[in-house]
Amino acid sequence: MLPNLPRDEIKDIFRRCLLIRRFEESLIGLHREGGSFGHFHVYIGEEVTGAVAMRMLQPDDKAFTTHRNHGHLLARGADPGRLLAEIMGKATGYNKGKGGTLHALPGELGFLQTSAVVGGVIPLAAGAAYASKQMKKDFVSICLFGDGALEEGAAPETFNIAALWSLPVIFLCENNSLGLGERKSSDYSGSTNAARHLNELVTPYGIPSRVIDGTDAAAVHQAMSEALNRARAGKGPAFIEAQTYRWAGSKPLWPDLLTGITDLTMAWDKGKIPQEHRQWHEKQDPVLRISREILEAGHLSREQILELDSEVRSEIGKGVLFAKESPLPDPQSAFENIFA
Repeated sequence: MLPNLPRDEIKDIFRRCLLIRRFEESLIGLHREGGSFGHFHVYIGEEVTGAVAMRMLQPDDKAFTTHRNHGHLLARGADPGRLLAEIMGKATGYNKGKGGTLHALPGELGFLQTSAVVGGVIPLAAGAAYASKQMKKDFVSICLFGDGALEEGAAPETFNIAALWSLPVIFLCENNSLGLGERKSSDYSGSTNAARHLNELVTPYGIPSRVIDGTDAAAVHQAMSEALNRARAGKGPAFIEAQTYRWAGSKPLWPDLLTGITDLTMAWDKGKIPQEHRQWHEKQDPVLRISREILEAGHLSREQILELDSEVRSEIGKGVLFAKESPLPDPQSAFENIFA
């Protein structure tokens, strides 16, 4: 269901979801064309979580994300062209091509770290929250990570410190391991954790937790509202587990468009849904789900949904062209903007 927000805000959330989906589909297309930018991860299947959560942050809030970062950056306002350029190692990218897909970092949007080190951003997010408290600022730190990060020792150590010092930090675990009961040996595995429920890992520290459906915009909005209000009131950290199904195209070692380019008309025309991956299209795809909900609520018509999608596709197309035409960095720039 949709959160109780004005039509324009619902439309903005939806647009961010579309922007993420079309960006990731285009990125996979570039890889299929032979684009060389190393291994990458996509955010398909988790768009609603990122679009709602990142939209709710204040400009001064700080964010930390991981290898599956494109959706978070776009939802916070990253320019698709500059992000694609960064992924492709171009000089016009956010980090002049030095960060790439795994470490793209638009600092002007409040991102202090994007890291492919599993669990590495968890203590860093707490550090930013500690700085906020020590400097008597009111910004909140949000840490976005996957379920696998909870296997790292940095997680419980950080939960302990965050609880002891009542730090204004939100731990948003995006658990996309649903649907991984049957997988091939070549597929990426889900997390391996002895805890029966992941949110129980914060219980010993007295950190309040919520387990939500990550494709439910209202659930994400409510959980984030509670966590942000708690943090801003000086009451300490919160833990949110947003559960989603692993998109079929993310199960192989390299992302692939196994479900095809998303056809939004499937949201209202079941005759368009193919038999292969039918359950994904009908019940698990967050973009199709929010399309249906917006249509049923009367926020947008079918024609308006497709028109908005056309605008987003055009924006992504311009971004792809910008990235392709951007120059590679001058070799001498390798020695600029480095620590030592």
